[in-house]
Amino acid sequence: MDAISVIRTKRDGGALSPEQIDWVIDAYTRGAVADEQMSALAMAILLNGMDRAEIARWTAAMIASGERMDFSSLPRPTADKHSTGGVGDKITLPLAPLVAACGAAVPQLSGRGLGHTGGTLDKLESIPGWRALLSNAEMLDVLGEAGAVICAAGDGLAPADKKLYALRDVTGTVEAIPLIASSIMSKKIAEGTGSLVLDVKVGSGAFMKNRDDAAELARTMVGLGTDHGVRTVALLTDMSTPLGRTAGNALEVRESVEVLAGGGPADVVELTLALAREMLTAAGLPDADPAKALADGSAMDHWRRMITAQGGDPDAELPTARERHVVPAPATGVLSRLDAYAVGVAAWRLGAGRARKEDPVQAGAGVELHAKPGETVREGEPLLTLHTDTPEAFDYALTALDGAVEVGGAFTPAPIVLDRVD
Repeated sequence: MDAISVIRTKRDGGALSPEQIDWVIDAYTRGAVADEQMSALAMAILLNGMDRAEIARWTAAMIASGERMDFSSLPRPTADKHSTGGVGDKITLPLAPLVAACGAAVPQLSGRGLGHTGGTLDKLESIPGWRALLSNAEMLDVLGEAGAVICAAGDGLAPADKKLYALRDVTGTVEAIPLIASSIMSKKIAEGTGSLVLDVKVGSGAFMKNRDDAAELARTMVGLGTDHGVRTVALLTDMSTPLGRTAGNALEVRESVEVLAGGGPADVVELTLALAREMLTAAGLPDADPAKALADGSAMDHWRRMITAQGGDPDAELPTARERHVVPAPATGVLSRLDAYAVGVAAWRLGAGRARKEDPVQAGAGVELHAKPGETVREGEPLLTLHTDTPEAFDYALTALDGAVEVGGAFTPAPIVLDRVD
């Protein structure tokens, strides 16, 4: 095998053979295929696509590049969730302990934020003492103690994907659906969960801006899960408006705890329950009632045990930003639009997100929403509050919000769950 012949096959619209795929993934992981060669292949895949057999083999080769985890020793069925990312998407935080309270084990490997989308690990690290990095043995211990664990993926899990993900980010090939799908699913399959629910976001604040692209990605990932023996279902969910009323790390933790306490924003509660029901059904527990587990406090109990088991203090005071700036409503009337992407960029510029993986984040930075589309606002009253430790960031964040708000226009409420793919 050689890299040039593999590149030419895909460049000319051909299908890569299983042998070509196995070789190129292994060789790239070992460093025998150069970054510029894999960049050319990634671009050829972006332009010419892959069929289902190619994507399945590509995913299997990335899984085979590292270790596979095994949770078969657990007395509970396992279920996991993956979101393709959005603004204010804090769902994992209440969802994992909620599903655990209903009888499943939730080994949730999560990531950090990059750009306008927030990261689950960044949010949880605003809790004093909480640790994202756990060994496999520690993961099992936390699962035994709390029924759920949220942590970072180890370096041994799909290392080929780690290299390829970084390369795609700087070569304009992030949008290739075969590569998106195989990136997500290689890690989730290697993780060893028995069932998986995918939350595929659609809208301005999502990676997939239109429903057709989101549905294609969902179908591709469900097919990969099925082909690899993982019970998989996907929900297409709305991301035209931020989820909940906060975008930012500690801000979102507070809101998640409100949900676990039986309150919180209606859209966050609705989506959390919808995903919980899908996870429990996929895990073979269709009769479990997640709404009851929220109401009776058992989900909160599992949250506290999970945070404590990972070194955190669930009673500790969360960080707050030193500076605030209030954005007033521009007019009186019904708020008809609040653009998710603009809010995400503003939160990022305030310090809640990062431009590079190495960048630090501010735990207290972010955007607080005092109204959501469909609600009445009054001119001059607070619409948004911006939080940051660096007040010089306010002007930069405010430019991101130009044109993001409409008052008095036509408003048609969108359902949270747009479609289901299985």
